Amino acid sequence: MLTSARKTMPALDYVSVIRSVYGDRRAMLAGAFASGLTAALTAWRSQSLPLYAVAIAIIALGVVRYLNMRAFWRAAIDNDDAAAAQHWEDRAVLAGTTLALAHGLWCLFAMLLVDDPFAELASVSLSIAVMVGICARNFGLDRLVTLQIVAVILPMGTGLFLNGDPYHAVLAILLLVLLSSFRKLAGDIRSILLSAVHGRVEASRLAAELDIAITTLEHGLCMLDENGVVTVANERAIRTFALLDIHEVANQPFAAVLAALGATGKVPRTAVDRLGDMVGRRASGKVLLSFTPGRYYEVTVSSRRARSVLLFEDISERVAAEERISFMARHDTLTGLPNRSYFGELALEELELRAAAGRPTALMIFDIDEFKHVNDSFGHVVGDKLLRQAAARLRHALPAGAILARLGGDEFIALSGDEAEIARADAQRVLEAFEAPFALDGLNLPVQVSIGLVTSPTSQDELDELMTKADLALYTAKGEGKGRSQIFHAQMDIDYHYRQRLKADLRDAVAEGRLSLAFQPLLDITSRRVVSCEALARWTHPELGPIAPATFIPLAEEMGLISDITAWMIRNAAGECSRWMGDIGVAVNVSARDFRGVDLPALIDAALAETGLAARRLEIEVTETAVIEERELAQSVLKGLSARGIAIALDDFGTGYSSLSYLNALPFTKLKIDRSFVADIATSPRALSLLANVARLGRDLDLVVVAEGVETEAQLDAMLQHTRIQQVQGYLFSRPLPARDIAELIARLNGQRGALSPPTKRKHG
Repeated sequence: MLTSARKTMPALDYVSVIRSVYGDRRAMLAGAFASGLTAALTAWRSQSLPLYAVAIAIIALGVVRYLNMRAFWRAAIDNDDAAAAQHWEDRAVLAGTTLALAHGLWCLFAMLLVDDPFAELASVSLSIAVMVGICARNFGLDRLVTLQIVAVILPMGTGLFLNGDPYHAVLAILLLVLLSSFRKLAGDIRSILLSAVHGRVEASRLAAELDIAITTLEHGLCMLDENGVVTVANERAIRTFALLDIHEVANQPFAAVLAALGATGKVPRTAVDRLGDMVGRRASGKVLLSFTPGRYYEVTVSSRRARSVLLFEDISERVAAEERISFMARHDTLTGLPNRSYFGELALEELELRAAAGRPTALMIFDIDEFKHVNDSFGHVVGDKLLRQAAARLRHALPAGAILARLGGDEFIALSGDEAEIARADAQRVLEAFEAPFALDGLNLPVQVSIGLVTSPTSQDELDELMTKADLALYTAKGEGKGRSQIFHAQMDIDYHYRQRLKADLRDAVAEGRLSLAFQPLLDITSRRVVSCEALARWTHPELGPIAPATFIPLAEEMGLISDITAWMIRNAAGECSRWMGDIGVAVNVSARDFRGVDLPALIDAALAETGLAARRLEIEVTETAVIEERELAQSVLKGLSARGIAIALDDFGTGYSSLSYLNALPFTKLKIDRSFVADIATSPRALSLLANVARLGRDLDLVVVAEGVETEAQLDAMLQHTRIQQVQGYLFSRPLPARDIAELIARLNGQRGALSPPTKRKHG
């Protein structure tokens, strides 16, 4: 079925085919005139009116088709306007079929109406030529080709068939075969042309896309032919080479480009040689080019079939990011100093070099004194500024070649190649650098630093060993009053191993319940009775004998055992107190770690329930240090205990910061004045006045005031006459006693009614 080509082609192809049908109108008009004049010649020769009519019709139809073609090009239809193209297809089919029919009638009339061999030959020859032209011009429209061929062949075949002899009949049949072959020829031409058109369009599309890809590519691109000549170089590649003062790249041998690149001296020669070698061998791989400060390019070489493609990727930002990440991984973000890990790498390398040369090494560890108090009192922003300024002072005070790092928190470390005396001088300069107050957000804070120092004459010591020794020296410096330096000596190592042994044995003692309790009484200065006893932990080592609480309690805090000891003391102290006569109470000390290390309210509730001790007879003692370190948590826990009826005492008042805000914010019921206030009251009016004022402060706050460390009659008399102290505690009345003796002492003291005086001293193993 003959249909419009619009139904079988994309709009773009369809419009292109219609344009080809309307192309070369002058050649069409010339052919029409040639056919018309030939028909007129045959009409004149045979004097046939029908042939004159055919001649006129052919010329007239040729003119009509010419005018139709001009009208088409004036219409200027769009490339994808298929509807308009179909209109012009219909007009071409009508005009073309009519002209072909005129040629067919010319053949029919020449064979049937005249008896002239020339007329037959001329009409058939030109009509066959017209069919060839139809295939050549109108191949794109199958409908038009088919109708035109039918319009020529059917009249021509009819004339041959009606001629009367079998030869002409056979020729007529063969003309039908010719019809299908011409149509097949037109179809083949159409397929070839459309394929070529599609190929050209696809090639144009690919070329355009490739051009866009190369133009918009974020990287520089160079293509080399089999001779190593740069055949393609995009704008980014040209700009990249221009940075290196190379302005001619395209159509240049790449070897010459590399030679110019090496001559600039802006790129490492090894990288240039490696790139040249890779391109010369037609290999594939990557080469890093670095030039001008902070500029890095990664060149990817891909080779195939003797050709190479070079991709220049600007990786400057990536390298900078990697360098930042590397710096952050190896440096402290706050101070910019090397961190602990990176210091280890640097220090090990330095130690190896110095050990090989037999040169000395000095290692110092610095610790900022009372840094936690600065953080807690003024906030972490001020604390961070203090650390940055401290790092700057350390850098300035230490030798230029020293490796300075931040270990973490408020600790710094430095490694230098100095003799012992020079290292001591360096440490002294650091101490002097910290003498000036730190200006922090409008604050002038005096801050000291403690220093632990160790030297190695030939740098043969391991880094871990040096750090351990410096830590021991630092521990000694802080123990001796802070704000000083201490060089490591052998006794520190002995003390260290002694401490390590004590730690191990203390852990076993706590686990096996080998601690014991001692109790020191507190006496009411008015009623002259024991009102309470302070429970104290005691440890007798099986080999070393009694270990002082000042020794093993700090060890327990350091090891995280203090809360286990506190829990054990509360249970056992409550049990002992429940067996004492009267309403004598018992006090147990609680450390800062206990507020987080154990559930104090639950532990106390369990102990009271187990022993049957009334809550009012249990007292918890805390120091200012414990309150400062865990202020919010301590406030919550202590208020909960106070609500249960448990007394809360502030111990060692006057030795810490003595902040009156704590007395107001926390539910204290008792104020225990430290023994340092009592020591000189018998001989110093100033000391006595200070004690009296502190006692008055406590009484004004409705607190029970206790004086600790009463050891002489003179001290007791001064307190009785000049202060408002309510309770006293000290060796004048009793040393801490074991549980088996304290009940007897309570009974004896509380049975006396005379003037308050110290009891007879007794020996208790």
